[in-house]
Amino acid sequence: MPYQQENAMLRRELEMLMGERQLLLRVTGAAAALIASLDSRQLPVGAVESADLVATGLNALTEETLRDALAAVQAHAEVAGPEGG
Repeated sequence: MPYQQENAMLRRELEMLMGERQLLLRVTGAAAALIASLDSRQLPVGAVESADLVATGLNALTEETLRDALAAVQAHAEVAGPEGG
């Protein structure tokens, strides 16, 4: 019986982590798309440092993770429709 409870707890934890991963992939994909569309010459001075931090973080990701993130944003956009909602 304790093993069944432990398995159920681990399953719930894994499901929660997978849900969080999907959310983080969507946020990462959206950040990547935003950074790619920016013209740093037109950013306010205060935003350049933040954009650089985001870009540095994105560049540190593996290609596979970044691909997954962009795919998650595309899939989310397709589900939400053109209005985004």
